[in-house]
Amino acid sequence: MFHGTRPGWIEVISGVMFAGKSEELIRRVRRAVIARKQVQVFKSHLDARYAGLYSVTSHDGLTVDAAPVDSADQIMRQVRPDTEVVAIDEAQFLDGGIVTVANALADRGVRVIVAGTDSDFRGEPFGAMPILMAAAEIVDKLQAICVVCGGPATRNQRLVNGKPAPWDSPTIMVGGRESYEARCRHCHRVPKRDEDQTALL
Repeated sequence: MFHGTRPGWIEVISGVMFAGKSEELIRRVRRAVIARKQVQVFKSHLDARYAGLYSVTSHDGLTVDAAPVDSADQIMRQVRPDTEVVAIDEAQFLDGGIVTVANALADRGVRVIVAGTDSDFRGEPFGAMPILMAAAEIVDKLQAICVVCGGPATRNQRLVNGKPAPWDSPTIMVGGRESYEARCRHCHRVPKRDEDQTALL
């Protein structure tokens, strides 16, 4: 794991929406800056919510400057030789090459901080997040609060006109509180699939 003069590793911050992933990524970035580390922050170009395309913003309004990218390869091309910490937000929207990039940077001695939603609105693995979690030295899976029962939320409930989105909806739909809720396993609903599961019982 140790190449060159410094160790590198991968940290993954995962979990549902509204669990505080971007907030935690921003906290770690700010601490690295205080420690006088050379830091670069990237995010998927698909996420232009809140403060726009050139920053990572938490739901609570904390921000840090970021470069938007639409592929993992763009990250590799933009990382400067002296960069010690690379942070990547909304990694679930990036292609599978993000795993290769994260491993290559860590092997090069870079601390890689990756944040993203690990499951889609159906409750299934989202993008490269599960593989990143397997490759990482450190994984923090954050929970939100279920808006229905108040229990620990581990699912993203997508809403269309206030009702649960059907199973065959597109996997990627960027949105905030108007489109998503955090829910627990028992309060999470995906019409059609839920009906099929009930029929099997």
